[in-house]
Amino acid sequence: MLKCSGFVKLPTHSSGGFDHADVHLESGSVFVAHTANDTIEVIDGEKLAHSLTIKGCPEASGVLCTQEVGLVFAAARGAGKVCCWDAAKRTPIGEIPVGPRPNGLAWDSQLEHLLVADVEDFGARLVDPFSMKMLRSQKLPGRPRWCAYHSKTRHFLVNIRNPAGVALLDSETMEKISFIHVSCMGPHGLDLGPKENVAFVACDGGTVVFLDLLSGEESASVPISGAPDVIWYDERRELLYCAIANPGLIDVIDTRSRTVKEKVETEVGAHTFAFDRVRQRLYVLFPTSCQAAVYEES
Repeated sequence: MLKCSGFVKLPTHSSGGFDHADVHLESGSVFVAHTANDTIEVIDGEKLAHSLTIKGCPEASGVLCTQEVGLVFAAARGAGKVCCWDAAKRTPIGEIPVGPRPNGLAWDSQLEHLLVADVEDFGARLVDPFSMKMLRSQKLPGRPRWCAYHSKTRHFLVNIRNPAGVALLDSETMEKISFIHVSCMGPHGLDLGPKENVAFVACDGGTVVFLDLLSGEESASVPISGAPDVIWYDERRELLYCAIANPGLIDVIDTRSRTVKEKVETEVGAHTFAFDRVRQRLYVLFPTSCQAAVYEES
């Protein structure tokens, strides 16, 4: 069962909150998009303390750590750019113009390219972080939410709010491969399951849909406690963690039985969190009390 083991105080804000966060697994550092303050907050995962504020990321939204090459990306939704840092040194590398309002991110670990999905012009852009250049772009069928990379097919997956579904793009050419329709409204959170053959799609309609990526069909759906946002899959325990802002819960789904096995109270408005799969730890971002609650499996 998930138990709260402590809290990490973060810089305060007058209104607004946090968005996506991710963990640099080697160091345990957690990079948090502090949207309200236009910053990235860094949590020391060993000391369980706030260690650094990185400024200059207006409307910080999507955050992604690339474990293989040790980079951290953050979408600056208010400035039309993606910021890049060295994850271990926590030093800036550069900024890539991708405009107008970047949000969702996904990393192709084979070609070492970054996908950036934009919530204003509904575009997907492919970026080379080493040359700091945009390579290609593609129009999406609707407003994108979160994204993922499927290494077996070498496709990017992009959740589309309306029409409800997942767009598949070729990771090299950015050509549209297919569009998988989802039966529940508002696909939002996205993660990949066992051996990457299953995609978990958390939908605004209060359901997590299981997509079989080999057949392109829905294989199951699990009702949850409300409209979700961020989800993370724990392959070791075969559990899916799903953040629900209202009433403030983490729904824990057993992906084998396809049932909600636990509902963990957080804070009203807590819609985002990060998962450290090495240390088996969740960092749930509380927007009202301006802190990260640390949860561990007991």
